[in-house]
Amino acid sequence: MEIVVGISGASGVQYGVRLLQVLQEKSCITHLVVTESARKIVKIETDFTPAEIDRLASRVYAPDDFAAPIASGSHLFDAMVVIPCSMGTLSAIACGSSDTLITRAADVCLKEKRRIILVPRETPLSLVQLRNMVAVAEAGAVVLPASPAFYSRPKKVDDLVDVLVGRVLDLLGLENDRYPRWEGNAYNRLNQNEGM
Repeated sequence: MEIVVGISGASGVQYGVRLLQVLQEKSCITHLVVTESARKIVKIETDFTPAEIDRLASRVYAPDDFAAPIASGSHLFDAMVVIPCSMGTLSAIACGSSDTLITRAADVCLKEKRRIILVPRETPLSLVQLRNMVAVAEAGAVVLPASPAFYSRPKKVDDLVDVLVGRVLDLLGLENDRYPRWEGNAYNRLNQNEGM
């Protein structure tokens, strides 16, 4: 599978790094675009260097490289994930502004009817942001907010990151065991076991 990964300038770059690690493990071809603000956030939020993150991808492009193959609909890639997706990037995608390589590749996905997953992390959300999410969803994108799930009983931050990355992999159609699947009402099962 050939996947474009965009990491934009929002908190939560750990999600993008983990996705790249897993896609590399799965031998996927990845095209990576990291914005300049995201590279700064990498240094603030993680122990990775931008160069280490670049090495997780098959190919890396500058945010303004409009000559990159992923800027054209004629280049056949399977899907795109913007993780995390800043509200500025989401807004640009919603209005069809192709001012960066990430937003241009997203525009390619929408016009070519390819899978695109946007992972916003912002909270709370303004009415403008909510309307932009509706606009991208109506255009064909999947909006997957970086909302943690706790039914898996996470023990550390990495567990929460893996749940979200696992959900992205599910949407990409890639088999994974990154997180425990929901198997019904755990509370009722616990009570039944105690009664035995």
